[in-house]
Amino acid sequence: MLLHDKLKAWHLILASQSPRRRQLLAEANIDYQLAPRFECDEVYPDDLPAVEVAEYLSRLKSEAYPQSLGKRDILLTADTVVVAHDQILGKPANADEAVAMIELLSAGEHEVITGVTLRSAERVKSFSSHSKVRFRELSREEIEYYVKTYAPMDKAGAYGIQEWIGYVGIEGIEGSFYNVMGLPVQRLYCELDSFVG
Repeated sequence: MLLHDKLKAWHLILASQSPRRRQLLAEANIDYQLAPRFECDEVYPDDLPAVEVAEYLSRLKSEAYPQSLGKRDILLTADTVVVAHDQILGKPANADEAVAMIELLSAGEHEVITGVTLRSAERVKSFSSHSKVRFRELSREEIEYYVKTYAPMDKAGAYGIQEWIGYVGIEGIEGSFYNVMGLPVQRLYCELDSFVG
């Protein structure tokens, strides 16, 4: 049985405000309901290894969800971080910070990690997906143009791979493209399939 048929017996709740995650679920034919916005203090321990931060934050978001889950509910939470030069890059606070982040990524390789948590009333499953992305050297003019035109303040690492900068700046990618967009769809599909049996 296909996953979208199995999920008809379930109620998948996406607890994310990311338009990319909504788009990716819809295009993968995974039916879901969007959870209302809720507060979560996205803080992680200082000594937590960078590769574990995204999964930790996805669990934190899941635990912060304010409503109890019904017997056939599955809550989906996710968090994406960019790791470059041993620094974790989240969402930039402003345009200047976005420019600085992209300058850090220019002419080098970085890692994009998305942590995902699936939670029902009876169990929890967390996992993470890793992708390596390599940028060519970008000029200051190109970086400023991108930030001004696309305003990537809602994106980890201050860029969207599916936007102009991805087309003209990315030399290569190792791993899931969709993970870099914010949701490792293939891995999620398999994990959901296993989760619902």
